[in-house]
Amino acid sequence: MHKETLSYEADGLRMVSHLYQDGSGSGRAGVLVFPEAFGLGDHAKSRAERLAALGYVALACDLHGEGRVVGEIEEAIGLIGPLRSDPLRTRARALGGLSALRVRPEVDPARIAAIGFCFGGTMALELARSGADLRGVVGFHSGLTTGAPQDAKNIKGKVLVCIGADDPGIPLDQRIAFEQEMREGGLDWQMNIYGGVVHSFTNPEADKRNRPEMARYDAKADARSWAEMCAFFDEIFGVP
Repeated sequence: MHKETLSYEADGLRMVSHLYQDGSGSGRAGVLVFPEAFGLGDHAKSRAERLAALGYVALACDLHGEGRVVGEIEEAIGLIGPLRSDPLRTRARALGGLSALRVRPEVDPARIAAIGFCFGGTMALELARSGADLRGVVGFHSGLTTGAPQDAKNIKGKVLVCIGADDPGIPLDQRIAFEQEMREGGLDWQMNIYGGVVHSFTNPEADKRNRPEMARYDAKADARSWAEMCAFFDEIFGVP
């Protein structure tokens, strides 16, 4: 497995991201991986590495600049607050990663997708709403709201979101509003709902926060959502 640090500018910040590939050739499908609100930690990096093992070129993207990772939820919320209120800034950070990935010689720039976890899923969706040339986006326990729902019409690829039915951060009214946004945009979209599952169900480290009513790892939902993402990629990409 080949790994390298990839730096670029986005939203006035120096982003320090990590590229993973198996070195098997050029013209392959690329995947952007956006992390949870805490920043680019081991969770997103490990998912990018898993994607590379499947034959994709995966870029685990910095969120806060300089590779910054925070430990407390209150600090993370404070950092993403300005991004939540300004979709253009969220899109700018995501577009920086896309621009860096699409010029790599190993990557076919016409075959790129974006995935994200928690706020990273929000970033992937906002990148799609910007009109970026993506084959598809996948959000895992991702926030679904946006300040610009009218921009759904700009989405060029297919959409998959994987959500815990009992996630307190993604209540039913938010899911309903997202469904309406997707319908009005005329999109090819899917929403998978996992019963008895809350936030951060893909991250085993979530249990260490001792807030099981809000964030809790769920091995079944993790495995199911990953398999559904793989099937989604087979549909939009074919061979990686």
